[in-house]
Amino acid sequence: MSNPDPTQKLANWQAEMDASLRAENSWLALAGLFWLQPGENRLGSDPVNEIVLPARAPARLGAFHFDGGQVRLQVLDGRQVQVNGEDVREAILQTDHADSPSYITLDGMRMLVIDRPRGIGIRLWDNQRPERKTHPPREWFPFNEALRVPGLYTAYPQPKPVQLPDTFGDTLDGFADGQVRFELNGGTCTLDASQTPEAKLSIQFRDATSGKGTYPSGRYYVTDDPVVDGQVMLDFNFAYSPPCAFTGFATCVFAPPQNNLPVRVEAGEIYQRHH
Repeated sequence: MSNPDPTQKLANWQAEMDASLRAENSWLALAGLFWLQPGENRLGSDPVNEIVLPARAPARLGAFHFDGGQVRLQVLDGRQVQVNGEDVREAILQTDHADSPSYITLDGMRMLVIDRPRGIGIRLWDNQRPERKTHPPREWFPFNEALRVPGLYTAYPQPKPVQLPDTFGDTLDGFADGQVRFELNGGTCTLDASQTPEAKLSIQFRDATSGKGTYPSGRYYVTDDPVVDGQVMLDFNFAYSPPCAFTGFATCVFAPPQNNLPVRVEAGEIYQRHH
């Protein structure tokens, strides 16, 4: 069987990426991000609430009670929500880090408790947001064969600590599993990478296009194939913008300083400031 046409494979992937961006509970459906304060955090469509829902929600739905560690949802009499498909009046909520997070749903909306270094928050999706249909299509550089290059991956003896800037201007502690080395534009480049459970490489990088045609804080890339005996194919045509390129309600981490390539990587996703 012949190998698939790389340009058709790329076009199919790009179409899938655009569709996933517009799906229910996608990045374009995000409608809010609220950081909880200790005590009662009121919930409803009235702007006086700490967590403000879309106008079709009840003016006062209930509250999230936060004790600094645990989050408890309490729903007012006569109101109805579901947590993981079950009607509830009160529930202790599991965060997005749990094996079974607690998804709160009502009338096309979904909420989830998220746990981040800056605090505990409520992420809100609204599947009736018009942006799911009206947001312009994702934009991509033309396929560039020169940016498909073989790489040599070397795992670190122990995961190496790295500093990752985030959405809020903070620097978070992360780890890199190894380094991939490759030739690009006549020079040798290296990038720190993490390995997925399938032994693929997950990479965050910046390059000379960052802020000049691509997302300023850098792009993401995951290799299509796993590392085999240290060998891996890098195809930067599959580089894509982080969620923060599409919504102000995402919490992203970006490339560590050492992953700033000194060349232009004119492949993958182009950034247009639409949000």
